[in-house]
Amino acid sequence: MIKSQVINAASHNALASPNSHLISFAGSALLTQTEINASLLSALQKDAAHSVADCAYGCAPFGRVTLFPEDHWLDSITYKLHAALRPLLRKTACSDLIVDCSLWDTNKSAHRAMLSSLLIFLFNLDYQLSDLGLKTCAESAVRIKHISLYCSPQDQAAVEKIRRQAEASAIGMIAARRIADVPSDTCTPEFVVTEIEKVIAPYRTLRCEILEETQIERQGLGLLHAVGKGAANPPRLMVLRYEGRADGPFSAYVGKGITFDTGGLWLKGGDGMYTMKYDMCGAANVFGLLLAAAEMKLPVRLIGVLALAENMIGPEAMRPGDVVTSYAGLSVEINNTDAEGRLVLADAIAYASKLTLDDQQPQYIIDMATLTGAVVKALGYDLSGLWSQDAELSHKLIQAGLHTHDEVWSLPFDPRFAPQVESAIADVCNTPTNNAAISTSAAYFLSRFCPPEIPWAHLDISGTALWREGGRSVASGRPIPLLMQHLIEDLEK
Repeated sequence: MIKSQVINAASHNALASPNSHLISFAGSALLTQTEINASLLSALQKDAAHSVADCAYGCAPFGRVTLFPEDHWLDSITYKLHAALRPLLRKTACSDLIVDCSLWDTNKSAHRAMLSSLLIFLFNLDYQLSDLGLKTCAESAVRIKHISLYCSPQDQAAVEKIRRQAEASAIGMIAARRIADVPSDTCTPEFVVTEIEKVIAPYRTLRCEILEETQIERQGLGLLHAVGKGAANPPRLMVLRYEGRADGPFSAYVGKGITFDTGGLWLKGGDGMYTMKYDMCGAANVFGLLLAAAEMKLPVRLIGVLALAENMIGPEAMRPGDVVTSYAGLSVEINNTDAEGRLVLADAIAYASKLTLDDQQPQYIIDMATLTGAVVKALGYDLSGLWSQDAELSHKLIQAGLHTHDEVWSLPFDPRFAPQVESAIADVCNTPTNNAAISTSAAYFLSRFCPPEIPWAHLDISGTALWREGGRSVASGRPIPLLMQHLIEDLEK
């Protein structure tokens, strides 16, 4: 992981070097403490009033100096600072960053959110696709190894707290992203559980249990079995446990883990299938969340349920019109085999609801999934969709999203949508016949598998689970920052 520190005084000997890249703004007190050539500094500050001012030559004692306009630092909507930094840091000659955080006032929640978002972005630079080792002639490039965060003395404790949380979140995000980015010919359900077992082995607070195909069928997880039975690589159910304390309540997280989705007999088109190795990002991010909690040593108890399967075409593949009995006991008409995510989630939510610690049920269940393309049409790529039958849980998630810039948007959810999941032959069907309110119909379907006494929330991350740039997609690790913030805010209350 990239090393980092918080400082409140500029030191020429400690910070400035040809390997350091100073990131600041015009008028910063930090600039007056440096030995940058006065004429160059004046020119940079003048340019930075309205645009990005960047210099990589003659800016000793630093290797590079970049000043951003104040509106970049204070933009809480469009991420101007991230967008401007990304091309600068993609190919850098400096291994050390000095980031001037002094424009932000940590007494303001909006400023804390901007700092948190920036640090999570910077720490995530520790992982790149080339790290998978699939390019035979990968370019060697300078990587960022150290980040120094400059702030005023009165902000140092708050910046340090945000740094620790951002670093832990990034560790979880990178672990999740790394698994999600692996091509699906390697990243099978068995591969996912094996890789997670390797990663959690050094953590005394993390452990797991795995149900294999015969156990899945024997224990009545009929929907997960139906989705996975058509594939050569059989399904798995993984229960991941984080025990940050010996007793007390626990929370459950459920993740959709379709390691590749062809659509089954309801076959997708080629363009729609290209990114379907990422249909397991929900499960990967549940793993990443529990890893981040372990890294930060949060005093909580968490359980993650990962429903892992391939949705493939084969002699045993589920067919439109099949009726399958779920783990919850409800019969489900499968009228669309490309709506498989809600099937595996339904069994996993019901399974999570039956898990107990000290005879207690989960205090809430949150599921996350790349579930519907419709949520992308509704909310785009920046917001995750949120549905919940519990107003308090919904409010807390919305606030946590605002405090991390990993935002969610609550959509309508009430019994008016019940007809969307009615079936003439079974208790419910997995897709509406009228093709309306697709994302909400999916959420309403899932709600039928969570006992009403357990608060439940559904996050559709189809738009946010991937980072898209230049026509390419990679895993983003969202909504791990949101869920980490939610856990921490619950602890603080």
